[in-house]
Amino acid sequence: MPKDLCNVMVNAPIEGVWHFVSTMDNWAPLVPGYIEHEILNEKESTWKFKSDIGIMKKKVHLKVDITSWVEPNKVTFNLTGINEKFTGSGYFEARSIDEDQTLMTGSLDIQAEGKMGKMVNSILKNNVPEMTRDLTQAVAKRIGELQTIKR
Repeated sequence: MPKDLCNVMVNAPIEGVWHFVSTMDNWAPLVPGYIEHEILNEKESTWKFKSDIGIMKKKVHLKVDITSWVEPNKVTFNLTGINEKFTGSGYFEARSIDEDQTLMTGSLDIQAEGKMGKMVNSILKNNVPEMTRDLTQAVAKRIGELQTIKR
C-alpha cells in the first residue's frame, strides 16, 4: 500500500496548529490540484481535485471521513474514492516543541483497487510521498502565515 509521512516544523504554538487543522475548510483547499470541496457535516466532506499521477491526469472526487479529533494533537481521516476505485487514510499529528514551535506530521496511505489497481499502486508508490509532502508543507506554511498576521 503506497504510504508516506512528512514532518514539518511549524512556527506556531500547538493550539494554533490545532485551531487550523480542526476545521476541514482550512486545509481542503491546500490539497495539490484542488478544485472544490463540500462539507456534508462535522465529520464528512467531499473533495474534488486534479491528479497528475505519472501519465494519468484525472479529476478525482473523494469522500473524506474524519475518524477522530484528539485535541490538540491529532486529526485522523479515511478516504474513499467516489469516481475512482481507491481507499486510504491519513492524519495530521502535532507535538509541541516549545511555546512557539510545533512539530507537525502529515501522513497519507492510499491504495487503488479494481482491475487497474496493481498498476496504479506501483505509480502511487512514487507519487504518495510527493503528495504527502506537498500537503503537509502547504498546511504548515499557511498556519505560519496566519500566526504572523496575528502577531
